[in-house]
Amino acid sequence: MIIEFFFVTLPPKVKNTMNTKQKITIFLRHPILSDYRLLFGLWMLLAVVAALAKMHSHNNFLIFRGVFWHTWQEVSLFAEYPQEYFDVNHYGPFFSMVFAPFAVVPEWLGLVLWCLVLTLFLWWAVRSSTMTRRQQIFIFWFCAHELLTALFMQQFNIAIAAIILLAFFLIEQERDASAAFFIVVGTLVKLYGIVGLAFFLFSRHKLRFLLSLLGWGVVLFALPMLISSPEYIVGQYREWYECLTGKNSDNMFALHQNISLLGMVRKISLCATYSDLWLIVPGLLLFGLPYLRLSQYNYKAFRQTLLASVLMFVVLFSTGSESSGYIIALVGTVVWYTCVPWRRSRWDVALMVLVFVLSSLSPSDLFPAYLRREFVQPYALKALPVTLVWLKLCYEICTRDYAPKAAFR
Repeated sequence: MIIEFFFVTLPPKVKNTMNTKQKITIFLRHPILSDYRLLFGLWMLLAVVAALAKMHSHNNFLIFRGVFWHTWQEVSLFAEYPQEYFDVNHYGPFFSMVFAPFAVVPEWLGLVLWCLVLTLFLWWAVRSSTMTRRQQIFIFWFCAHELLTALFMQQFNIAIAAIILLAFFLIEQERDASAAFFIVVGTLVKLYGIVGLAFFLFSRHKLRFLLSLLGWGVVLFALPMLISSPEYIVGQYREWYECLTGKNSDNMFALHQNISLLGMVRKISLCATYSDLWLIVPGLLLFGLPYLRLSQYNYKAFRQTLLASVLMFVVLFSTGSESSGYIIALVGTVVWYTCVPWRRSRWDVALMVLVFVLSSLSPSDLFPAYLRREFVQPYALKALPVTLVWLKLCYEICTRDYAPKAAFR
């Protein structure tokens, strides 16, 4: 019906001669669908809708709010507080400073602002990148539903996706100190940000980059001491380490955790005796092999494919991966699909459709509840399409030539 709406003004003779494929092609090329103003409005609307929908049920926001106030009160950040929220905090002490502006205002206002700022941050990261207009538009449409999923959970994973993008593109723009800042922020909040170090070899100012990492690391590590004390913050970092170590074992068979390649294999095999290193080590080898292709470093498409690999790898090989974390991986799949200097095959298109249907739509009511309840959730099948894309990426990046081809559009 939406597609037909765009053709009501066409003469009947013209409209009747067009088949469905032609109509879809014209519809997808309509200028309004690539209008940044429309997309910006859509993304902001998603943020407001998510905040309003969760106004009376926002446990993660309460946990995040507690990080600030518990730091202020100098009590444990990782203890249980059943009168405030269920579950426990798993974010580092520095997060207290990140969340401070949203914790000191009324709860309802903080929730709305938090969802809006997360969305704005990812929007800004994409728009300030050197990706083409086509790539950016693809991300805004393809990831909109996954963004909504993450917003419903008020998840910082949206910011992690932005941080990884910014780390890569700021290094591309030789703004190494700024890239280092975002890498340190992501690392001190949720550890995931450390994957930004994967772009170190692309830096033209490696010493400046390393010194910036050290400088920002010292400053941001100490920053929460402004609202507490040095002894307290150092102790909380020790507690954070112990908390993350224990969480890793708890995640193995959790229904809503370990939604990753690691979790999918473990939940399908129902085996708890083997070590994840049997998957992590081969994964690291596959991830690292492309770095040996020094002759390809000069090609933008090759570097962006490595960015896509990082965005997917950090989700696929983490036992802490949740459904809402797939905003990171889905941005990676779009970068993979759009950056190469050759035409994508029908198999590649099919993979992207599978990613959208199984990895993005499966947690929602748009997906059959029976399939979600009996297969997707118990076996972490949300990870399957992204795994297939990542494996194909690994093959391509180790075998294909990423030199620009003038004939390719």
